[in-house]
Amino acid sequence: MPTDLTGAVLIAGGGITGIQSALDLANSGYYVYIVEKTPSIGGTMAQLDKTFPTNDCSMCILSPKLVEVGRHMNIEIITLAEIQEVRGSAGSFEVDVFQKARYVDMKKCIACGACVEKCPKKVDDAFNLNLVKRKAIYVPYPQAVPLKYTIDAANCLKLTKDKCGNCEKVCPAGAIQFDDQDKKRTLRVGAMILAPGFETFDPSGLDIYGYGTLPNVVTAIEFERILSASGPYEGHLKRPSDKTQPEKIAWLQCVGSRSIREDAKPYCSGVCCMYAIKEAVIAKEHSDRELDTAIFFMDMRTHGKDFEKTFERAKNESHVRFIRSRVHSIEAIQGSDDLKLMYIDDEGKVTSEIFNMVVLSVGMDISEGSQNLAAKLGVELNSDGFAETGCYTPVSTSRPGIYVSGVFSGPKDIPQSVMEASAAAAASSTLLSAARNTLTQKRSVPEEADITGQEPRIGVFVCHCGSNIGGVVDVPAVKEHAEKLPCVVFSTHSLFTCSQDSQENIKKAIKEHHLNRVVIASCSPRTHEALFQETIEEAGINPYLLEFTNIRDQNSWVHMHNPEAATRKAKDLVQMAVAKVALLEPLKRLQIQVNPGALIIGGGIAGMATALNLAEQGFHSYLVEKDDALGGNARKHSLKTWKGDMVADYLSDLTDKVNRNPNIEVLLSSNITAVDGFVGNFSTTVASGGNQQIIEHGAVVLATGGRASEPDEYLLGKSERVFKWRELTNLLEKDPERLEQTGTVAFIQCVGSREPDHPYCSKICCTASIRSAIFLKEKKPSMRIFILYRDIRTYGLREALYLKARDLGIIFIRYNRNEKPVVERDGEIGLLLTVTDHILKRSVQLRIDYLSLATAIVPDYQKDIAQMLKVPGNGEGFYMEAHMKLRPVDFATDGIYLCGLAHYPKPVEETIAQAQAAAARAACLLVKPFIDIEPIVSNVDAEKCIGCGLCESSCSFGAIRLKAIAGVGYRAENFSALCKGCGVCAAACPQQAIDMKHFSDRQLMAAIRAGIVAA
Repeated sequence: MPTDLTGAVLIAGGGITGIQSALDLANSGYYVYIVEKTPSIGGTMAQLDKTFPTNDCSMCILSPKLVEVGRHMNIEIITLAEIQEVRGSAGSFEVDVFQKARYVDMKKCIACGACVEKCPKKVDDAFNLNLVKRKAIYVPYPQAVPLKYTIDAANCLKLTKDKCGNCEKVCPAGAIQFDDQDKKRTLRVGAMILAPGFETFDPSGLDIYGYGTLPNVVTAIEFERILSASGPYEGHLKRPSDKTQPEKIAWLQCVGSRSIREDAKPYCSGVCCMYAIKEAVIAKEHSDRELDTAIFFMDMRTHGKDFEKTFERAKNESHVRFIRSRVHSIEAIQGSDDLKLMYIDDEGKVTSEIFNMVVLSVGMDISEGSQNLAAKLGVELNSDGFAETGCYTPVSTSRPGIYVSGVFSGPKDIPQSVMEASAAAAASSTLLSAARNTLTQKRSVPEEADITGQEPRIGVFVCHCGSNIGGVVDVPAVKEHAEKLPCVVFSTHSLFTCSQDSQENIKKAIKEHHLNRVVIASCSPRTHEALFQETIEEAGINPYLLEFTNIRDQNSWVHMHNPEAATRKAKDLVQMAVAKVALLEPLKRLQIQVNPGALIIGGGIAGMATALNLAEQGFHSYLVEKDDALGGNARKHSLKTWKGDMVADYLSDLTDKVNRNPNIEVLLSSNITAVDGFVGNFSTTVASGGNQQIIEHGAVVLATGGRASEPDEYLLGKSERVFKWRELTNLLEKDPERLEQTGTVAFIQCVGSREPDHPYCSKICCTASIRSAIFLKEKKPSMRIFILYRDIRTYGLREALYLKARDLGIIFIRYNRNEKPVVERDGEIGLLLTVTDHILKRSVQLRIDYLSLATAIVPDYQKDIAQMLKVPGNGEGFYMEAHMKLRPVDFATDGIYLCGLAHYPKPVEETIAQAQAAAARAACLLVKPFIDIEPIVSNVDAEKCIGCGLCESSCSFGAIRLKAIAGVGYRAENFSALCKGCGVCAAACPQQAIDMKHFSDRQLMAAIRAGIVAA
């Protein structure tokens, strides 16, 4: 490793993956360059309408990230740029970057839009998938970062024909630069992360679908733009041909994926089933009449967290039709723009149905540009064109110092991409830890305005949130209502109040109108309040002089079918917020020192990978394991990864590295007995061998693992011929004689999974059973092997195993949950397995020697630890992350993170990536000497307190305690650093001696009275 480490990282790609890597690195002490080939960052996620499985507005959750990156002083965004050449080695690279001319001075452009109004040239809008036109000078989308205009040089009349020049004439800022030149920059960085994203499969070459000739056959990404409020039809459901609202829409799965055709891809793209379900459900919400939606599929692959629940809700609540089939062709209906869909149904019958519109669920592909980038960098690609990575090094490429995340290493969804983004940041940080904070700058904010003695001057900002609010609520009417309220001196509305330009407009309004308090009427403060607090702070207002009222989740979403009532309620909520904000007082954040150590609970692969990464970044880690040895499930089972790597070899190496690292303290046969403290300053009591010790640390990572369940079915535990998971493979591998005597083996999938008690897919079962079956078939080719399944879920590149198994002659029989297989003893010589074959429509009996069951993976949920740490679990006992898409390893409780099977079933490479991600997120905290914590805490009036102790007994966080005062007795005392601001103590106090800062009785009563008056 070179001694001249450079404390900067270059990220190729500005989608959500590159954005997350950039934020994690910049927040943990590194300077970051984002090199993006388009005019703005955001990637594919910026084009989506909603995200599965929560159906969150995609732009709503992405926009705060965009703004944060755009504002971050340690992140430099280089748009319209590509990497030309890389020299050097890990720790010290020189990167030549070519940047195309923008023809607009970014420092001068104020994004006023005057240029667009006067530009006469219209061209296809690539961001909207060419469904509409844009001008030759443009921004890709309203929330774009950087929000600066770009001239399309290939279509600009001035640049191509030396005519026009209108934009230059009307630009009030003088930002147009027709003489702008392409540039070349050389950047010095210590590491690189490749996150170039993907392109969707082009189905125009598949004649059977008529894409490109039949106007109402669209791709899924085109349909996303149709649904989007910022899309070509402003969120109104219309079909392209005649702009009428469709009454029947079909989705066709696996278009370009899972195909042996030369013009398609053999792998599963992993996300298509879920996005089709999402689109089918959301389309119904966008329709003002009953909409018939049908999804035509081979296997329904809803394998992620809460995906199966979404599938079931779509069937049973939204009444989406799911048709297992093979589509033959799409034909035009003469005299109309409707479409005739020909398909072979589950019974083998040729059937047809007419639809108004068809959506092709196209898969993911790696662009030629990304493959060329890999060639320039000397990064190896696999046979499918994705970056080659190992199961134990999931974000490392073949070239040291260059890492990868997101779809560039294989098809995956947003949560997994975000995890890998953080993992790549963690890998970069272990390489460059010695150069941390050598190139970074510190954020400074303007001096806070003193509002003492000032009358309230309130500004109200109402958000359309695309069509999420504006499609239901009369937003202009809410804005006009706000203008008439007491102390309101300014009111406005915008399409997306969280966008970069809206944030700048808020700061501008604060200065121009001398605002000293702000009301935001928008979405959820849970996701956006911090963003707006930072905005008003940058304008000189105390961040706690902000009131955030939720007119989306608590109004437009729940009253979407009653716009008038929703509008009245929005007015009431704004009126209440104005009444409260007028009484708010400035608060100062509390600053506390951070203990730079981490406690990892669980010593399996996830826990060890987390501890080792943090240790290699320079942080001390305590690894607590309840068993007498490290390794968890991996130690108990001799197994291979889906790529064939021996887990035992990796486990031995990992355990050795953990035990030898001086920054890791391992505590075996140990249990957590108590947890005290708060983010940055936890104090945990650990019992080990009859002794107890108190560990001080700043962060916690939960990696408590999971296990295979033991269901009472299929003779498991009652017959020595019935096994679960890899037990049978291990037995036959160790006993060649028994293997030779074995003639027939069967595997049953979904044993306990996708059932009422475990209503989820255990994700790894199909891959594991197929791999075991292949192993046995290769050991003894004459062996008859049957796999009984409900849906084969070899997602992503694992599809190759499914294809191989079929080529080897392994027989797959699908069964229905309502007609499960039946297993009986067949004398003393074997088992009799009866299953209904869906093709033959009759029962089939199989005499088998052994049976292997893929039982449900269940979490090793430890309720006492969850209660000590105040972290939630879902109905199945898996821990619940702060946000499924964008905070997949964080808890809502600051300073606590999760990874591995405790989060959800996953294979080893995803476990390691999530472990590294947890380390990256924890490092963002541990690297700071001090952190600010919320000042919204309880305040005790000692004169009123009678020392009854009700507050102490009611506080779940130990944040308020009785203190003996000489000559007086006991009085309550608040520990602000522990207080979560829940207000339970204030509600319990019989003397009204406790009030809450920012939520005082006076402030709340003012809001309530305003609501009563409004009603």
